[in-house]
Amino acid sequence: MASKFLVSNRTGWLMAGPSILLIAGFIVLPFLFAILFSFTNQRLVSPNAAEFVGFANYRQLLDVTTLTVEPERDASGAVVIEDGAPKYPSVRSLTRNNPDRPDLNGMREWFSFGHGDSRTYVLARDVVFMKALVNTFIFVLVVAPVQGGLALGLALLINQRLRGINVFRTIYFMPVVVSIVVVSLLWRFIYDGQSGLLNNLLGALSFGAIPKVDWLGNPSTALGAIIAMSIWQAVGFHMVIWLSGLQTISPTLYEAGAIEGASKWQTFRYITWPGLRNTAVLVLIVITMQAFALFAQIDVMTGGGPLDSTQTIVFQAVERGYGKQDISGGSTISVVLFVIVLSISLIQRWLTREKS
Repeated sequence: MASKFLVSNRTGWLMAGPSILLIAGFIVLPFLFAILFSFTNQRLVSPNAAEFVGFANYRQLLDVTTLTVEPERDASGAVVIEDGAPKYPSVRSLTRNNPDRPDLNGMREWFSFGHGDSRTYVLARDVVFMKALVNTFIFVLVVAPVQGGLALGLALLINQRLRGINVFRTIYFMPVVVSIVVVSLLWRFIYDGQSGLLNNLLGALSFGAIPKVDWLGNPSTALGAIIAMSIWQAVGFHMVIWLSGLQTISPTLYEAGAIEGASKWQTFRYITWPGLRNTAVLVLIVITMQAFALFAQIDVMTGGGPLDSTQTIVFQAVERGYGKQDISGGSTISVVLFVIVLSISLIQRWLTREKS
């Protein structure tokens, strides 16, 4: 028995060997290099040797502080009013060679809010990355529940023994097999501000009452438009996962529920949903990881604009690492993203753990 086990074990390792080498060469090793480069000033093409800079890249990326200023006052002590609002000192004058607050040097305004006569500015050393961080979290928080819920609804609809049901399964899954680049190009035409399908459809339904909107050219609508397209494109993939979970639930449970007179909601609550618990954990983690990896849609449809309203973490990593040839900056962003995704995955796993 021992000899057979060793032979079987050796055969397994030989079969898994090529995959292990590819994973190590294209995933593990590059990530280890990313960690190493994040502590240097490495450039993609530079005649100068890389130098160790410690946590300088992380401070440059994540440094955030606040600054509260009072409004300007005239000689009599009254608040100076400009354009109907109190006038405050220029933020730039306070973040350029400020001897009283040297920690503010080089920082830029991220956003601000007023309280009383004072105004508090939230400053960041890298405002673009902070916008990318917020946009990514908004994308995840919207896409994860909406996409998961829609996918579950579609799975419940097609989990029936009806003639032609496979046609609907194919239709719902079709966007998944189409390249995300192709889908992004098609939706860019749909969102076109002048002759796009969406504007034409809304105009026809409202008889011209709804004005045309530049969906991807307006900072207030660009991210929402990409969220809607992303949900539509990947919902079929998660539908299939839900469907596989539904088909593992024993039909006898539904028969028992019908005998007891359970309503459709009670059947879903006490039979279907408990049976989908492990599937729900998988779907939630997969959607979250895919959402954090948002890149292709941004690259094809908006390029991070307008006004950085669609910047994301992965887009920033690629843009800096290759676009600006700043390997150390791109590596730092990649490590930060890894820590965020790992932390969220562990939290999700803990929240959805089996409770005794």
